[in-house]
Amino acid sequence: MNINIKTKNIELVDSLQEYVNKRLLSLEKFINTADSVIHVEIGKTTNHHKNGDVYKAEIVIGRDKQFFASCETDDLYKAIDEAKEELNRKFTSHKDKKQTLFKRGASSVKKMMKGLSKRNPFTSKY
Repeated sequence: MNINIKTKNIELVDSLQEYVNKRLLSLEKFINTADSVIHVEIGKTTNHHKNGDVYKAEIVIGRDKQFFASCETDDLYKAIDEAKEELNRKFTSHKDKKQTLFKRGASSVKKMMKGLSKRNPFTSKY
């Protein structure tokens, strides 16, 4: 798993890079291939705000199906954590949808094989 970190209007220090790497390692269980690339963009949105700095974190994962998360807060580390949590929710939701579709299809085929239903599971027609 490769993590590409891009910064905007801030410097990438070692502690920040370690923090991002440590936080994104927990998402490794959702990624199938070892050669996958995670693109992370962190930084200030602008250099002039009335009420302090606003930080933004964006994370993009995937090649075939891409997952994207973005968050803006007043704390950089909080923005990274919230973007990671949003990606975590998206991954689990995607996994749940795949499992539900598989179970629905399997139960439909089972009913058809038993003769309880004449519905064709591939065309959804009777």
